[in-house]
Amino acid sequence: MNTIENPIIPGFNPDPSIVRVGDDYYIATSTFEWFPGVQIHQSRDLVHWKLCTHALVDQQHLNMLGMDNSEGVYAPALSYSDGQFWLCFSNVHSCRGGSWMATPCFVVSAPSISGPWSLPVSIGNYGFDPSLFHDDDGKKYMLNMLWDGRQGKNKFGGIVLQEFDVSTGKLCGPVKTIFTGTKLGCTEGPQILKKDNFYYLVTAEGGTSLDHAVTVCRSHSIWGPYELHPQNPILSSRFQEDAPLQRAGHGFFVKTQGGQWYMTHLCSRQIRDPEQGLYGPKYGNGRSILGRESAIQAIEWRDDWPWLKGGGTVPFEQVKGPDLPTHIWPARPNRDDFDQPQLDINFASLREAVNPSWLSLTERPGYLRLKGRQYLYSRYQQSLIARRWQSFNASAQTAIEFKPTHFMQMAGLVVYYSRKDHYFLKQTLSDEGETALQICQFIGGKYDEHELVLLPSCERIHLKVDLKQQWYQFSYSLDSNYWVAIGPRLNSTALSDEAGNDVFRFTGSFVGLFACDLTGQNLHADFDYFEYLQEP
Repeated sequence: MNTIENPIIPGFNPDPSIVRVGDDYYIATSTFEWFPGVQIHQSRDLVHWKLCTHALVDQQHLNMLGMDNSEGVYAPALSYSDGQFWLCFSNVHSCRGGSWMATPCFVVSAPSISGPWSLPVSIGNYGFDPSLFHDDDGKKYMLNMLWDGRQGKNKFGGIVLQEFDVSTGKLCGPVKTIFTGTKLGCTEGPQILKKDNFYYLVTAEGGTSLDHAVTVCRSHSIWGPYELHPQNPILSSRFQEDAPLQRAGHGFFVKTQGGQWYMTHLCSRQIRDPEQGLYGPKYGNGRSILGRESAIQAIEWRDDWPWLKGGGTVPFEQVKGPDLPTHIWPARPNRDDFDQPQLDINFASLREAVNPSWLSLTERPGYLRLKGRQYLYSRYQQSLIARRWQSFNASAQTAIEFKPTHFMQMAGLVVYYSRKDHYFLKQTLSDEGETALQICQFIGGKYDEHELVLLPSCERIHLKVDLKQQWYQFSYSLDSNYWVAIGPRLNSTALSDEAGNDVFRFTGSFVGLFACDLTGQNLHADFDYFEYLQEP
């Protein structure tokens, strides 16, 4: 028997939108300010998943230059119709400092999950989290949450519906609010499933923190009125402090080839007490350092309503898998020696696509060359590539060759949540021109530096960071065998959605490589490899 172990996609992979095409299952997840946009994972048994592609791969698809933390791509919705994949997304910005925000929404399509994806077509700016429903009469409809920025109004103004004309690429006909939400509030993430002459409207409610939930309502007409599920919400971890999967919400359904039903949803795991195996605010401040992840639950239908198989509303860590052949994907290598013409698929950059003006895999074969640009706090030009932490116990390691001529030139290893929340170990120069290593941090918007460590002149330095639950520890080596810890243990919970007072915190922690040159000379740093290892 196949057993699904949740989360099925660990690390920062929220808002899973699932679709089945033939024998293949695909999940699209949010990427916010990280590029390329929209991660797409693939499975053939709902148990084993691999990252197979990204949908938004260049600036024509996605322009995020200058956007702030947790802006960018919200809640993509993936569907399949007319022999094509369809993907809706919003490119949200201007979130802070006012009642209104910019929420341009788009749809792209592709003949294959690997693309090529079309240029974006506008589907309105009503709010974030758009989706496209393909009715069996050939009509298509745009669904979206409505953002109401007027004073004294509920910002989450309900779910709107409007027809979409594929031939013209435009919305047409009346716009109607078909659902105003429940007392849970924060109604968003709408998608529609049609089954047995019912339209099922599935929404996320309760906000994306501990009260998050999945709400389902139904109607015989797509325009409503919609009847609420007798047990609402159908999925939530709220008020369940000991539940291993917290913040459960934002779900959608899929039917297997054999007629079994499942629901994907987002969740997060808080740091566990290693001695007692407990979760929750009693340990680690109740923070989920890996961000929001993707999970799946078995569903049964009773009285034309979906219910969580196994009872209740709290998600299960272990779920009985479907009656499908086991399909295990080949394991990806833990180490990237940068000897291929493209980066490993797990790497991401901030706000813009990788391009030769600041990153090269060919100028020095076998090395990744990063050309220094702006500081890590910048919202514009950062020479940084990173991958998601996907385990509470993991490590990342590299070797750097860098010849700075000024203290304003630096490169090294970074642990990054946002431009206001990150730790990094940099190689630079002291005021006296000596090779130096230093840990710096920007936590809660406050910058701090740890003690400068002077080193003998050397061609290559190995850098490493270990994550052990609540703590990061940086270290270095001159020969890759003898490692020296540098600086104190650093609190990993500062790099989480729950840390800080900014309500716009929706991503997760990354580890990667960076180069900065504040002199404007774009001095490069060469990295020989990047190795990521993790425990289950």
